Amino acid sequence: MLQPPFCFPKHRYWFALKYGCQAAFRQDSSGDVSETDPPNIIQKQAIDVLTDINMLRVFKTFLETTPQLFVQIYVLMEYNNHNFYQYAAIIISFCGISFSMVDYQISLRKSLPDKEELEALPKLVYLFYKLLTITSWILSISLITLLSVRSSVIVLILLWSCGFAWTLKQHTTFCKSKEMEYLYRTVVGIILLFTFFNIKGRKTKAYISIYYATHTIVTVGILLVCLFWKPAVIEKVHLTIVSGLTVISLVLGLIFLAVYYKYFHPTTYCKQRTFFDEVDRRGGDNMEVGRFQNFIMQ
Repeated sequence: MLQPPFCFPKHRYWFALKYGCQAAFRQDSSGDVSETDPPNIIQKQAIDVLTDINMLRVFKTFLETTPQLFVQIYVLMEYNNHNFYQYAAIIISFCGISFSMVDYQISLRKSLPDKEELEALPKLVYLFYKLLTITSWILSISLITLLSVRSSVIVLILLWSCGFAWTLKQHTTFCKSKEMEYLYRTVVGIILLFTFFNIKGRKTKAYISIYYATHTIVTVGILLVCLFWKPAVIEKVHLTIVSGLTVISLVLGLIFLAVYYKYFHPTTYCKQRTFFDEVDRRGGDNMEVGRFQNFIMQ
């Protein structure tokens, strides 16, 4: 444990650079490494630190970029002030949020020795899954906010409470102090408002099914309410276009989700390793869970 997860991000870059240089010089001095050799401990440390950095980037994205995007869409619909730059900024923000999730997934795969790294096609499928589901959800929340800010706040608080309660139930042990652990769980609850986030490295089939089933029900409910109140908002927003984009994004996003988890999920590409060193495997512990339990302690 070097530091709390949300402090001194520059130090994390320093350790990533330090371990990366040590691993590179060590490999150059020792020549090519055989596939049967144990994994380089220093290289693993560098990958773990980079994974932690990408996780912190995800936190920053959902604490900073996502609220700004939500406000941009709300202002655009509320005041009906359309221009190319606003649309471009919104599209770029959606892409930036999705790319941050892809970067995290790529680094996470590298940090788990028993998982295959993402290739080009899985990356695209995962990107579209995140991009489309997040787009659908933010558009639907923007619609309900346009109708009633109070209702939107209530919905978000209820959903955040559910996400926070789920993180409490998982009994995460990522941070060195209880205060930082609760801060971590609070941030994860905010992320869960917008997209699914696996915090324990366990099987996610049941959890992700419940998560997106709930989001689908809430999205459909919001669209039905908007259609019922259509005369009140038709002058401020092209309801048909926004509703259509919401439904199409949701359906396509769920399709990409199903494809990813059927063909490209880590459990599908699991490597059957015949050895574990003392760092990677201790006393029969599960490697994947162990990595997650100490995830932000590097």
